[in-house]
Amino acid sequence: MSVVPADVLPGGALAVEEEGAARAAELGPRARLWPSLVAVYRAQLSRARVARIPLLFVATFQSIGIMILMRGVVDGGGEARAVVAGSAVLVVAFVALNLLAQYFGQLRASGGLDHYATLPVPPAAVVLGAAGAYASFTVPGTVVTAVFGCVLFGLPLTHLWVLVAVIPLAGAALAGLGAALGLLAPRPELATLLGQLGMSAALLLGVLPAERMPEAVRLARDLLPSTYGVEAFARTFAERPDWAFVLGDLAVCGAVGVISLAVATWAYRRAAVR
Repeated sequence: MSVVPADVLPGGALAVEEEGAARAAELGPRARLWPSLVAVYRAQLSRARVARIPLLFVATFQSIGIMILMRGVVDGGGEARAVVAGSAVLVVAFVALNLLAQYFGQLRASGGLDHYATLPVPPAAVVLGAAGAYASFTVPGTVVTAVFGCVLFGLPLTHLWVLVAVIPLAGAALAGLGAALGLLAPRPELATLLGQLGMSAALLLGVLPAERMPEAVRLARDLLPSTYGVEAFARTFAERPDWAFVLGDLAVCGAVGVISLAVATWAYRRAAVR
């Protein structure tokens, strides 16, 4: 009885090749979060570049129109600060919450999630990349709205640099919420409706002065992620801003952003496996 090496037999050679391929697959490097996030961000930014001007136009002029209407009701003081800060953050809410909810709702309905599921990218990279791309469109509109509001209501322009922190933190919180609504909605029409309702809540609870709201509405306002970005920005219009409270509001806004993006990542995984 002779012993023949397994690699000289047809079946044995196939088994060896399959075993080698399996080992290569096991030993292959996994996609890291940061490079995957950058790749998804660039792809989303390039894809949505054509729609940049309409998005900026609608989001910016909507907020500017609201401030012009409120100018006939609010003269100045704390109410003017709330109107300007709320209108500026409303630009972020329009894109990061409303449009992102519609995008993920349509992506889920059209089977686009299957395409992302086949790519070697972590789920968090898909959510963060899309959220970052949509939130990037809000930067020019938010700055223009804030400057216009300060000139309209006679507020100082000294501390507008705080928008460098307000925009990404509020954008992360609202983008995570918008992505979660779009991914959890069973139909794209419902995702669009939820996005519109979320933006309406940001409008009514963020732009209107809190002093004129009933107590129950104030409690609902505290649950809105963008509220703390509005409060942080509004505090900087004071003659001597209390930076401890500003940093506290920004910290809360950042924590809510981490939670909302984590929920959106979980919702993406849940929708991708169905």
